[in-house]
Amino acid sequence: MKKAMILVIDGCAPSYIQPKLAPNLFELSQRLGFFKTVQCAMPSVTNVNHACILSGKWPEETKISGNYYYNPLTKQEGFIEEQGYMKAKTILQYYQALGAKTALLTVKGKILGVYGEGADIGISAQAPERALLERYQLEPPPAIDSVESTRWIMKAAYQCIKMENPEFVYCTTNDFIFHHFAPGTKEAAEQIAAVDEYIKKIVLLDPERQIYITADHGMNQKTTIVNFQLLAARAGFDVYCLPPLKDRYIENHIYQEGGTLYLFVKHKAQMEDFYRFADENPLIEQILTKEQAADMYHLPAEQIGDYVLFAAEGVAFGEAQTEILYTQHSRTHGSLYEREIPLIALNPERTESEYQYAKDIAVYLMR
Repeated sequence: MKKAMILVIDGCAPSYIQPKLAPNLFELSQRLGFFKTVQCAMPSVTNVNHACILSGKWPEETKISGNYYYNPLTKQEGFIEEQGYMKAKTILQYYQALGAKTALLTVKGKILGVYGEGADIGISAQAPERALLERYQLEPPPAIDSVESTRWIMKAAYQCIKMENPEFVYCTTNDFIFHHFAPGTKEAAEQIAAVDEYIKKIVLLDPERQIYITADHGMNQKTTIVNFQLLAARAGFDVYCLPPLKDRYIENHIYQEGGTLYLFVKHKAQMEDFYRFADENPLIEQILTKEQAADMYHLPAEQIGDYVLFAAEGVAFGEAQTEILYTQHSRTHGSLYEREIPLIALNPERTESEYQYAKDIAVYLMR
């Protein structure tokens, strides 16, 4: 069985990875594989894309359509943080079923909570087990909203491979730094440097292992935040707005601002009027019916409301106190503009042209 590792650099737009910041990644990709850009699934948020990368399936099959859920029949809503939501078989389960050892290492605790089934070894920087820290000779982790958390989880992955040699390793960081610092900044450079350093160490340790480095979504500056719930209410529409980006990591996006919105129209008699209202708003890039969105972006139609709204460039839907908020302090994702992500493949299963989406990694590994 071929050993493999997938590293997901949370929120890493391609522009963050430059030759002067990641000389090892560029040298290794030229010698052992390739470096290209691919696309993530929509909406471009964390839970959706970890589900796709881990399974090789679209959201219509994983049934993960966001970080948050809302049931219009029961009015129940909440954060997606534990097992039971993911409906597609993951590559962790695939390897484990073949008798192979697997590991999932994450900075954000919810990744282990939602996708941990099938992991023989599970390490979370947010809530680490003392026994695992001792086992892998790791210091207690730093705050997860720090550059140091990336270096810590990369070291954990290295130690795990060195001491346990699992056939499959899935490792992911936190996007706090990229939410606050643009490409070229010292903080962003330090995060990429930590990845660059430890990937070289892992390759030297296990030169035959397939290694895939990608992202769950990109990241961009947003200057306009629109509270569409307030905007729609003032226009006389009774709706529920579900931002699929919404999660507990409020330090990453204080207004829960993101580029996609699921819109539930409570009175069906308002459906056509609402469509016209949203379609005429210049802050909206595109409005799709749930059927159109499901077909175009492979989404589960039963979970995404009546309409799906995509924000225009530089705009995010958020839970601000006013209808429109102009700011220079929001870097976020979720829109069509954060769909482009990097893919560095070392000893890849297939040729460069055969990878178009991040989820293709699992598709080919599980064949």
